[in-house]
Amino acid sequence: MTAQNAAPLSGRISGYVAALAALMFAIWFASALPQVVAGQALALDWAWAPSLGISLAFLIDGLSLIFALLISGIGALIFLYATGYMGDHPQFGRFVLFLFLFMLSMLGLVLARDLITLFVFWELTSVTSYLLIGFNNDDAIARRNALQAMLVTGAGGLAALAGFILIGTAAGSFDLAQILRGPGLQDHALYLPILVLVLLGAFTKSAQFPFHFWLPNAMAAPTPVSAYLHSATMVKAGVYLLARLHPVLGDTAAWSVTLTAAGLVTAVIASVLALRQSDLKTALAYTTLMALGTITLFLAGGSPYALTAAVTFVVVHALYKAALFMVVGAIDHGCGTRDVALLGGLRRAMPLTALAAALAGASMAGLPPMIGWIGKELLYAGAETLAPAALVSAGVVLANALMFAVAGIVALRPFWGAPGATPHHPHEAGWQMLAGPLVLGGLGLVLGLGAGLLQPLIGATLTGSLDQPRAAGLHLWAGVNLPLILSLATFALGTALYLGRAALRRIIAAGLERLPGFDPGWDGFLDGFRAFAGWQTRLIQNGRLGRYLTATFVTLALVLGATLFVKRPLIALDLSAPVLLWIIAGFTVAGMALALTPHSRIANIAGIGTVGIGVALIFITFGAPDVATTQLMVETLSAVLFGIAMLRLPGIVERRSRPRQLAHAVLAGAVGLCMTLIILAITSHPLDRHITDYFESGSYALAHGLNIVNVILVDFRAFDTFGELAVVLLASVGAYAVLKRRGGGVRK
Repeated sequence: MTAQNAAPLSGRISGYVAALAALMFAIWFASALPQVVAGQALALDWAWAPSLGISLAFLIDGLSLIFALLISGIGALIFLYATGYMGDHPQFGRFVLFLFLFMLSMLGLVLARDLITLFVFWELTSVTSYLLIGFNNDDAIARRNALQAMLVTGAGGLAALAGFILIGTAAGSFDLAQILRGPGLQDHALYLPILVLVLLGAFTKSAQFPFHFWLPNAMAAPTPVSAYLHSATMVKAGVYLLARLHPVLGDTAAWSVTLTAAGLVTAVIASVLALRQSDLKTALAYTTLMALGTITLFLAGGSPYALTAAVTFVVVHALYKAALFMVVGAIDHGCGTRDVALLGGLRRAMPLTALAAALAGASMAGLPPMIGWIGKELLYAGAETLAPAALVSAGVVLANALMFAVAGIVALRPFWGAPGATPHHPHEAGWQMLAGPLVLGGLGLVLGLGAGLLQPLIGATLTGSLDQPRAAGLHLWAGVNLPLILSLATFALGTALYLGRAALRRIIAAGLERLPGFDPGWDGFLDGFRAFAGWQTRLIQNGRLGRYLTATFVTLALVLGATLFVKRPLIALDLSAPVLLWIIAGFTVAGMALALTPHSRIANIAGIGTVGIGVALIFITFGAPDVATTQLMVETLSAVLFGIAMLRLPGIVERRSRPRQLAHAVLAGAVGLCMTLIILAITSHPLDRHITDYFESGSYALAHGLNIVNVILVDFRAFDTFGELAVVLLASVGAYAVLKRRGGGVRK
């Protein structure tokens, strides 16, 4: 076997191994079902940063188990599908590694019991999705879209981190189990900033309007990634976070209004845009936005019907969306195109693919007896509990009707009618690519016929995770009621939209041409940001040391001055002191005046050394001869080294204008005054001795040293001291190199 053939073989093996590992995860999570359904929660906890109250902690309850089963179960099918779809790719092993890390990141996110742990995995999903979306790194569009996804979701992640820190501050813990057992944060003074930050994180991750534009662009990823990302993983992280924090942040006007508006707008706009697409993969991407908007919309409510609808639709959407993406990949693989205008009559050449598409498409359209029918009925029942009920119901009906039409375009149009002009002769995909869509499509049928199979887990999620007294029932037939009437209206409107899709596409395209695009706006934003960064760099990083020092000290003065203004500390000024200290103070002030001599570097060095000697005398006066000795040695050595260096520099040429000198003097005075006031404020209060007492009691007992200062330096702060020595060494090497270059050599 040649090395060229060995690489694809090893890649395919890695795909099968990853599929088996994901299946083992799914089986292990499934084994926890009896305990979770019985109302128990499984917890794992390892101390991570105990001094900060942070643990590497995980929790398996109803909500996390639903997501974990979807992530691992669909993940196993995705790995198998990817092996058949692109197993011959020379970099398939790398692809499997990225995808497996992506799966582990999502599992860590949904299982995390600690908010900081959740954030770490949250950002890992952004990083791994960046690697997956940009997997075809030779493609400039793939690189651009991968960067867009990471920047949008990563920025939202930073907002979420700030929200998590505020939650930890408000609740007194980062432990989600403890936070969720608490009284809730709705009445806390920090509730509004917490809500804004958490929603920014969730909306960017789950692509809610106006952050929706990055998700369709993620289609630059290979189809297995799209199937996984859109159904069970990254884009569901935002709605998972909203569901997880619903008990402590929900049931307020701000929560309800924001989620209702964002979810409804996202669902309707995405459905309209999906109908416009001719590329099947892109059309499915927009329907993902519709599903995410719908879940967000129903998480705005606080009733059992609304929340049952949201949780059930998470499962419904994951099953049909993963199946349909894999179907589209099989079509592309077998025909060489995803353009619906070129497809038709594929049921004869691809009967199993057509069967999988029919099952998943029926669930997407909400047809009985699929699980999608039950999910849609719950949506309509839950819409009655949301405010304003009429507007929400109308919006959900419109979105579902558009979804019905798109389901026909994706699952019906390619397989029926006259054969299309495809680039390749159509052929059925391999078993690896058919297993996933057939299993998931069949599962949608099984769960529809046996709704009771899913009811216990949904019930455990509502009562155990979302703090509800009960869950709404999942029924294939709930009688003649308003949801049934709305379903019939959905089918009628959806059929009309499907039949009139050509005219509707022209109308939608004409309307969109008049609206500003969010995606081009993103490019404009990045261009403006780069221009601003360039201007800022030219302004600040101009290569002049004086400019750098000025900027540094201006910032320092502003920060110190703002602190003093905000805090307004009590300053007690006591000028009584022994005569000796006044003499030392006068000696130090004289050194300061000498350091300000404008025309002599030697005088400047002598003045600085005099100030240092004055500080050493103060140490001696207060009984710290060892520190004083160190200070004297440093000052002496510094004076000698500065003196040697100054001899090699050219003479002082006065170039500074008088106003600039005055500005520098004012700046120096401002920094010095602020530092003086802060020190006076600190010394005006009693010394907090808990750190002092710790070192006094622990220096001998722990480090076996009587000199506390030495013990701190070489034991308690050993790495810090080592770092300081390394910095001094590097600075010395740098100074040596600069002087040698300037003088043409170092005199012996």
